[in-house]
Amino acid sequence: MSQSDIFDGLNEFLAIAKRLSIRKAAIDMGRTPGAVSLALKRLEHRLGAPLFHRTTRRMSLTETGERLLQQITPAAQIIASSFEDVAQSARMPTGTLKLLVERLALPHVLEPVLPVFRERWPNVQVDITVSNRHENFVSESYDAGIMIGSYIEQDMIAIRLSPSFKWAVFGSPEYFQKYGKPTSTQELEHHECIRFRRPEKGDVYRWAFFEDNENKRFEPHGLMTVNDGELMRSLAVRGAGLIYSSTFHTSRELANGSLEPALLDLSPGNDGLFLYFSRAARNQPKLRAFIDLCSELLMR
Repeated sequence: MSQSDIFDGLNEFLAIAKRLSIRKAAIDMGRTPGAVSLALKRLEHRLGAPLFHRTTRRMSLTETGERLLQQITPAAQIIASSFEDVAQSARMPTGTLKLLVERLALPHVLEPVLPVFRERWPNVQVDITVSNRHENFVSESYDAGIMIGSYIEQDMIAIRLSPSFKWAVFGSPEYFQKYGKPTSTQELEHHECIRFRRPEKGDVYRWAFFEDNENKRFEPHGLMTVNDGELMRSLAVRGAGLIYSSTFHTSRELANGSLEPALLDLSPGNDGLFLYFSRAARNQPKLRAFIDLCSELLMR
């Protein structure tokens, strides 16, 4: 007997047992009396025993029917409750929100958003992996990621979490006073550049510009190569050389005057921090709740 045969007719049996009337059971189920009666007959045939005494005026359970009702009612209640729980979870944020987050997003996104999110949705667990390597986003079943928009795969849905920022060259006021501020990409050849090795790829990042109506890439020359953005900015603040970064990454240093931009007018375009996720995940209540809160707190 197949799994579908096992359950065939049980719903009709329970409805009839509740009302002791095929007609009333049919009304409750939104079906015809004939269809309900046929389902009951199939169930009785499978069991090899009648489940109801029938007269022209009334119905009553047989001994077999009473025993079946007693045995399946608890299971039916559990199944009904399980369906309600699943339906409820489809409407309300529940479960675990699994996020893959670039380190840059910690102070700008997670620190202001997470305490409020936990307060509003205390039943949602949050599992955060901090990494600039996002190539395992799909294979490790993350619900969403946060990273710079230009690095996000095009088949993902992306929602902006930060104001636009520009990429440029940055140096300390002392460095520019001593060596001058470059006004073109050609002048970079005469400057000490601090190179950045991308942890996620292992290559040295080439500086990007839009100059003379075309995109250009510059291979930075310098005696120092680092794979940490914080260290790179700290070295630049101390006058060790020029770095390629964004106005977002260097917002603290720009605010206190420890770094200044150069070639800002050659920025390849506006970028930003984005929350990204697959199309399959977009309707999850837990993710929708996180998106709505980010929009409320970050993009006012």
